[in-house]
Amino acid sequence: MIVNREIRNSIRGIMKKYPVLALTGPRQSGKTTLLKSIFPDFQYVSLENPDNRNFAETDPNGFLKTYPSQVILDEVQRVPSLLSFIQTLVDESGIMGQFILSGSQNFHLMQSVTQSLAGRVAILKLFPFDIQELQSAGMLKEDYLENLVRGFYPAIYDRDISSRTFYSNYVQTYIQRDVTELIAIKDLHSFQMFLGLCAARAGQLLNLSALANECGISQPTAKSWISALENSYVVFLLQPFHENFSKRIVKSPKLYFYDTGLLCYLLKINNPSQVLSHPFKGSLFENMMIAEFVKRMYHKNIPQDLWFWRDSAGHEIDLILQDGLTLDLVEFKATQTIMFELFKGLEYFSEHAKKYTLKKSLVYTGNEFQERAAGNVLPWMDFAK
Repeated sequence: MIVNREIRNSIRGIMKKYPVLALTGPRQSGKTTLLKSIFPDFQYVSLENPDNRNFAETDPNGFLKTYPSQVILDEVQRVPSLLSFIQTLVDESGIMGQFILSGSQNFHLMQSVTQSLAGRVAILKLFPFDIQELQSAGMLKEDYLENLVRGFYPAIYDRDISSRTFYSNYVQTYIQRDVTELIAIKDLHSFQMFLGLCAARAGQLLNLSALANECGISQPTAKSWISALENSYVVFLLQPFHENFSKRIVKSPKLYFYDTGLLCYLLKINNPSQVLSHPFKGSLFENMMIAEFVKRMYHKNIPQDLWFWRDSAGHEIDLILQDGLTLDLVEFKATQTIMFELFKGLEYFSEHAKKYTLKKSLVYTGNEFQERAAGNVLPWMDFAK
């Protein structure tokens, strides 16, 4: 069954308003397949191809005369100088939807696009399947553990590849290559160890000093490696909410992986039963749900600021969304049994956040929606709706 990608409508709508569309996201998330299906009349040119890349680099005007409009330029970050010539073309023509650019390295693509095409380009992000996309296609498993371990990359579903095989190749073929292109890594073994150590810290506060010490690298090196993983769409950081309520708050971000299949592979978790007794069970569920919200946010093209909150006494809110003086507070619990003590973080925050209107939710691994005085109880399948 074909999975209908949520972002299709956003892409179609925005093509009428900007001369250039840039679609970025991790490798193998389905960007090329999606763009070809939405725009079958557009020519497709990959700048990964050495001949195409050489043509674009050595004769950009000649290249763009060959492909003056209605063209998808894939991996355009390979030839950043091309974007200045595209700027001239779109300024002269005034045509909307003239070029579609795609790429997998956030840093190089965004740096080039923002420098050359400011005000002329709409930027969208495509991630691996989200839960609602799989559910609509009838491909979502009822047990959250199966989805968590399997992961969400399209190839796993389209080509029926085992998760272990896919992620083993993904790490070697894509992650290591992308990161080494972003930064000079002299010791690949140390980087592989670093990636595993990051996996062991998913859903936790990022302590660069401890991470560097355990890996045997300097703190600046650890910082640059984290940045490279962010720009390759492997990990993301959730920043702390600014309000301290007269208490000392944690100021370090929390580390998450965009895909829990990759996360489980790095943690050597091969089947759902291993998660049940795993010490990271709660962090894995939290990671899956927060990554799901982030994916849905970008797939619907409604990006917004997300935070967590924690004070020095250990009181915490896993996810906070703000709309003026209204806060949505969300806690994630890897359980099917709802006990009142699970709401204690929400209750504590409520007592100290009197100036805000609060909407409180607890997301759990069960399937029943409940309205409670302490907050709504949401099934994991429905959370990101």
